[in-house]
Amino acid sequence: MSSDQLKKVTTAGVLITLGIIFGDIGTSPLYTFQTILKDGGSASAELVLGGISCVFWTLTLQTTFKYVFITLRADNHGEGGIFSLYALVKRFDKRLFLPTIIGAGTLLADGIITPPISVSSAVEGLNGVSGLDKYIVPGNHLTVGIVMGIILALFLFQRFGTKIVGGAFGPIMFVWFTMMGVLGLNQIIHYPQIIQALSPHYGLRLLIHHPKGFWLLGAVFLCTTGAEALYSDLGHCGRKNIQVSWIFVKTMLVLNYLGQGAWVLLQNKPNLGDINPFFAIVPQWFLIPSVFIATAASVIASQALISGSYTLISEAIILNFWPRVTVKYPTDIRGQIYIPSINWILFVGCILVVAYFRTSEAMTAAYGFSITIAMLMTTILMFYFLRYRKHLSWTIVIPILLVFVTVEGSFFVANAVKIVNRLMFLVFEFGLIFTMYIWYRARKINNRFLNFIPLREHIPLLKDLSADTTVSKFSSNLIYLTKANNFEEIEQKIIYSIFSRQPKRADIYWFVHIERTDHPYDMEYSVQEMEDDKVIRVEFRLGFRVQARINVLFRKVVEEMVKNKELNIVSRYPSLQKYHLASDFKFVILEKFLSYENEFDLRESFILRSYFFIKHFAQSETKAFGLDTSETRIEKIPMIINPVSNIPLKRTDPKTYTRPAHVNLTDNA
Repeated sequence: MSSDQLKKVTTAGVLITLGIIFGDIGTSPLYTFQTILKDGGSASAELVLGGISCVFWTLTLQTTFKYVFITLRADNHGEGGIFSLYALVKRFDKRLFLPTIIGAGTLLADGIITPPISVSSAVEGLNGVSGLDKYIVPGNHLTVGIVMGIILALFLFQRFGTKIVGGAFGPIMFVWFTMMGVLGLNQIIHYPQIIQALSPHYGLRLLIHHPKGFWLLGAVFLCTTGAEALYSDLGHCGRKNIQVSWIFVKTMLVLNYLGQGAWVLLQNKPNLGDINPFFAIVPQWFLIPSVFIATAASVIASQALISGSYTLISEAIILNFWPRVTVKYPTDIRGQIYIPSINWILFVGCILVVAYFRTSEAMTAAYGFSITIAMLMTTILMFYFLRYRKHLSWTIVIPILLVFVTVEGSFFVANAVKIVNRLMFLVFEFGLIFTMYIWYRARKINNRFLNFIPLREHIPLLKDLSADTTVSKFSSNLIYLTKANNFEEIEQKIIYSIFSRQPKRADIYWFVHIERTDHPYDMEYSVQEMEDDKVIRVEFRLGFRVQARINVLFRKVVEEMVKNKELNIVSRYPSLQKYHLASDFKFVILEKFLSYENEFDLRESFILRSYFFIKHFAQSETKAFGLDTSETRIEKIPMIINPVSNIPLKRTDPKTYTRPAHVNLTDNA
């Protein structure tokens, strides 16, 4: 979609939005109401009416008010998500990286439970089909095997992208939401009194008077677990398309929840056992088609979450929150990427979840905790956005903040009891957050000790070295990547590499700098000739969602300079010049290793050693910057931040020195 299309509501836009945005929250009726009844321990009118009331007002406060009405306005040039929000507010407080990485880590952790719980809930619906009920039993080997097979196929398909089947996502989800609404309405007609459940009175009475009252919020929260996706996928659909389609989606969701409640009350039973009200309201003749539609919707919900995980990690890499890993582009659709390492980490996590919990009912006991944390972190960042970007007064911002902190804090406390059931997720979450924290802090420590020196002072040396024919020419065009924001400066280590290691004579010295902008898809460059036809600096300004494929971008710059007659790249070698052959180009990448010549405090030592340990599993800088290995030279340089000092080494006069008698000279050889 173009930016113009994102600003207006279109039928195609609404349909695409249904397929991309609402999968997770759209499949929550499969298990939310059943979980409320299970946790409440009965099928009483108090629980049914109170549970639906809580669901309705949770969807209203959290999804509609917070995300659809407020958070979607925090668009970073059309893009959304926690990293986009961080890019908008990071300058207002240096500590905002903490809620950002916690929110991102918990969002990613959600990626290993959403596919299993959605697919399991759908497949288990076959248990209600006469003749299949003895085969499809929640938790048995056949059911678990089918769920694992669907998840395996889903992750295997990722490498091909979703361009082929993506067009079907919207229509399938439209059928799914319409089906839910019709099924719910069919039950409401038989018990119209259920409409009274929309009153907040019943929800408050349930939370206050029911024996498990407040703790039922852990089950209620399941209805809004996909709300973060509304914001994360803003760039794919646009704010207005999301807002308009949410009216339809919320209507269908509420109708279905009301229909489930009406059916339960019509049974007039104290307890429903293992019956799932979602499939109980489906006519027997339509049960098998409904299971297939539910499974398709669950797969689409899982696909949206997996794609969102790729986008999240891609942004984390660019913002220096994550090690550089392989990122692939399976289609020509902007923003559609595939990250193999994340794909298989999520796959293994999903399979372990299915193998451990086996049933969707057991999975709900561990679901929701991560998302409450992610929502709280988004609330913190939104506070800075509303106060310092939108310049809203304290009298408006504080009440909004209090409402969301109270609601999300309550959900967090209610979900905290699930921590015992989700210890395996804590390892995953801690690993993600720890990696982001180490990568970010190590970069900050490294940048703090970067030593920049004036570039112009060294231009005469570069000219003299270039003219010195006694030194073998290293390359006609020598290119270094520099972190110097000021074009008048250069890292001391680059000057050391050119002059001190092995003098690197070249016809032209290039210094390339990459500046990351807060705009998602900026792609600009500027050229500055520090010395005519001898020292050139190229500045790339790239958005935080643009991959830094420097080899391709640099070639484009050279081509445009040649076209504009600003540069002559005909070889300077006489034997080649007469044939008008192009000169050669070589990149030099300075790769650091942690030197033993450092004295750290305990904290910095731990951060840096962890950083270099993690770096072993990351992509090389050559691949990360899209450089052709045949045109690249890697130089290992020691990373010395706090040099060892005050060494108690004393010089003595060899004439007066007497070697101890017990010293064996052969041992010292």
